[in-house]
Amino acid sequence: QVQLVQSGGGLVQAGASLTLSCTASGRTFGSMAWFRQAPGKEREFVAAIIWSSSIYYADSVKGRFIISRDNAKTTVNLQMNSLKSEDTALYSCAADQSRITYYARVSSYAYWGQGTQVTVSS
Repeated sequence: QVQLVQSGGGLVQAGASLTLSCTASGRTFGSMAWFRQAPGKEREFVAAIIWSSSIYYADSVKGRFIISRDNAKTTVNLQMNSLKSEDTALYSCAADQSRITYYARVSSYAYWGQGTQVTVSS
């Protein structure tokens, strides 16, 4: 059974750093990503790493967040620096076996983590 288990998250002050992790069990994935959803808003793309060589970020987090994964392609991390109140959201990891082209699309990913809350107080 394929599962994506997330860890990390919590409540921090603006300007602080936080790291989220997502570990896959059951198989390895060619594409892994992070999305987030704030209350009353649609789920939005945050960052993706495709086949361990192509990395993409949303403009809103570029320069502050860093996505990385281990060589075994089972864990993806999201290091979040200089957090802002607008980063407050439920963060979910996503994964797919294929080499995704449309990495920012929710529908591109077959597997999802359980979600973890990140709250940034100003």
